[in-house]
Amino acid sequence: MLAVAVAALLTATAVRELGFWSPEPADPSATRPLGKPVAVSGRTVSVLGAGDILLHPEIWDQARRDGGGRFDFRPLFAGARAAISEADLALCHLETPIAPAGGPYQDFPRFSVPEEIVPAIKDTGFDGCSTASNHSIDQGEDGVRRTLDALDRGKVGHSGTYRSAKEAARPTIYSAAGVRVAHLSYTKGFNGISRPPGKEWIANLVDVKKVQRDAEQARRAGAQIVVVSVHWGTEYAHEPDVDQQLWARGIAAIDDVDVVFGHHAHVVQPIERVSGKWVVYGMGNQVARHEEPVNENREGAMVRVTFSPADRSGRWKVAAVEALPVFVDLNPDIRLVDLERALADPATPFARRRIYEAAVERVASHLLTRGADSAGLVVRGTTR
Repeated sequence: MLAVAVAALLTATAVRELGFWSPEPADPSATRPLGKPVAVSGRTVSVLGAGDILLHPEIWDQARRDGGGRFDFRPLFAGARAAISEADLALCHLETPIAPAGGPYQDFPRFSVPEEIVPAIKDTGFDGCSTASNHSIDQGEDGVRRTLDALDRGKVGHSGTYRSAKEAARPTIYSAAGVRVAHLSYTKGFNGISRPPGKEWIANLVDVKKVQRDAEQARRAGAQIVVVSVHWGTEYAHEPDVDQQLWARGIAAIDDVDVVFGHHAHVVQPIERVSGKWVVYGMGNQVARHEEPVNENREGAMVRVTFSPADRSGRWKVAAVEALPVFVDLNPDIRLVDLERALADPATPFARRRIYEAAVERVASHLLTRGADSAGLVVRGTTR
């Protein structure tokens, strides 16, 4: 009898994994209206930040399969396109430099990736990317220039790396729903590589005083909102390290800064209110395929911040903050999954639904370790 029961259980499990079970209908009462931002009265502008775009060979191999021999990264990102496109301003983090046309392409430790990633970034709905990372100068000045040239050709904005001192001195400012939003970007280091002597402007290192100067300059240039992206922290650690916490306090104390988006850890880290500012320590990966893919490095959280005008001074205030959990499916194809939408879709197979539910709960648990829910953070796809 025991053997029969075990066999039945294994068979049922196999059927679920193959997706032959009828999916359970989504319970609309368990989550908020699909994709709809938290309601805020009056005029608003939304800014969405996303985690690391880290291209490993398996990622560009998938893009080559999707393109029938040519690179097409758009199908990989398509699952999150709706949420990203809905934001008034969507900012990605392009961690790796662009290779020469046709390659060669390189993996860790010195990345060099296909330029075809750029049109996919644009098609997915991103308006700009932070480019300051520990891999910014993997391919030297040529790599920085190729990356920024490719982004310019693709009509994707950028901040954090530069082709000249003049360019570095000019803040990146977007117009989003008629509001001027500045984007600043910094990294904690370059994996032991030094910036060219006399050209330290090529990539921004995180320094609180520099962030303050840059934020002040952005305000003088007309920015009504200032967003700061920082590539920091300890890889694969869910909690922010000492340096992150010190930098977070320093940056949050800058009057001209409105919100901080964090990158680099490749796992989800918490969100916290620091000195009245929202600090997102780490959004995990947006797209990656690590040598050892585990749940933690397949999970991420896009963060949507909705601003409303505070008063006649022109300064805007944060009215709502939402985390949108994402997950990277690895089979049968590598695909970015918007977990809220996938769980609301009755066509999602039972087995995947259970995987996605568990991912949402893990992401939420990491995001909330510093009391962000009590401060007003909403995690989409959950009742939190």
